Amino acid sequence: MSVMRTDQLTAPGAWWDARLTRLGFRRPVARDALLAVTVAVVMAAAVLSAMRYAPADLAPAEGTVTWFVAIVVVQSLALTLRRVRLGWCAVLVIATQVGLVALDPEVSVRGIAGVVVAVTLGTMFPAGRALRMAAAATGAESVAVAAVALARGAGIGVTVEHVLSTVAVWIPSVLLGVYLATRRDHLRLVQERADRLERDRDARVRSAVVEERARLARELHDVAAHHLSAMVVQAAAVERLVDRDPDAARAGAVWLRNQGRETLDNLRQMVGLLREDPEYAGEAGGRDRLAPVPGVAALDHLARTARALGDRVTVEHVGDPIPLPTLVDVSVFRVAQQAVTNARQHARGTDVTIRVIHEVDGVVLEVHNGPARTPAEPERATRGGAGLAVMRERAGLVGGTLEAGATDDGGWRVWLRVPLATHDGRRE
Repeated sequence: MSVMRTDQLTAPGAWWDARLTRLGFRRPVARDALLAVTVAVVMAAAVLSAMRYAPADLAPAEGTVTWFVAIVVVQSLALTLRRVRLGWCAVLVIATQVGLVALDPEVSVRGIAGVVVAVTLGTMFPAGRALRMAAAATGAESVAVAAVALARGAGIGVTVEHVLSTVAVWIPSVLLGVYLATRRDHLRLVQERADRLERDRDARVRSAVVEERARLARELHDVAAHHLSAMVVQAAAVERLVDRDPDAARAGAVWLRNQGRETLDNLRQMVGLLREDPEYAGEAGGRDRLAPVPGVAALDHLARTARALGDRVTVEHVGDPIPLPTLVDVSVFRVAQQAVTNARQHARGTDVTIRVIHEVDGVVLEVHNGPARTPAEPERATRGGAGLAVMRERAGLVGGTLEAGATDDGGWRVWLRVPLATHDGRRE
């Protein structure tokens, strides 16, 4: 399942947070103060520039430019309170806007502080409450600027323009804030869901690995029991042949030594693997200890069973089969079995080919399935979970190399190679 990470969706915000933190602006009040100063400088420059180059019939009365700049700066600096005292911040912004109208109703000066306050309102409160508060602020400012404009002798047209400007600032801005808050909450939920899925996937992988180690331990018990039983029988034969046929007894002793060494190596490998997980203990019970341990020779049976379930599985052998160490034999079978299971889950109904390549110094297993004929279930859309972890566990146990990935035709390929040199060339 593919989930977009929240940090990818909010990269600009994360970028700004990192830069501001690096500059020392860690607290919200400090960042708001920086915003207020920046807005004040920009607005002061904008007002000075606009009034300097305004046509004569639109220019403000002489001596009022300084007041316009001063009021705009005070209005902008009020943004320092936007997250600690939003109510007072809104009152100051509205009051200074009324002051701008009172200074000269014929000159329309609108600071961007009102936009910032309205957006902040939409992000800090639930949508319904934010809209009600914005409507109240819009009404209060509209009544105030209309009264002041009319008192200063402005016409109806100018007064209506001031009222419409107030509405145009507050309502769209608070709606933008509500949208940003909704998006923020959505991204948080997406991130929480992604984290939960990641935790669940990790838990499934850990559970599958523990279960696979338990099965490995059970299978090694079977292998060791088989070897030791054969060694007991052979030891009895050697005992009888010591006097009658020393050469045969010597050959039997060599066989005993090789079998004992191989069994000991297998036990060491398994103990080393299980010691890597201190939580593993007592998981090896619950299986019929007399059941046979499958190997490469059982792949044909695996294919027949899969075909009986509706899968199209074929087995191919390349090269001359050679006896494999039991642990290698079992691991090759289990990897093939897991690969077929994965194909059934993710690409049911497609062709699956199991190919075993017998080399002089190793054995190679390749399992390939074609593209899915029907879309996979959402929770099975990727193969990065327990199945691959189990196969890698198997490969690591016998010193093998495992690769898995998509193919050019849209299918999937699992490749395992186990060098027999790592097993000292001893084969059953």
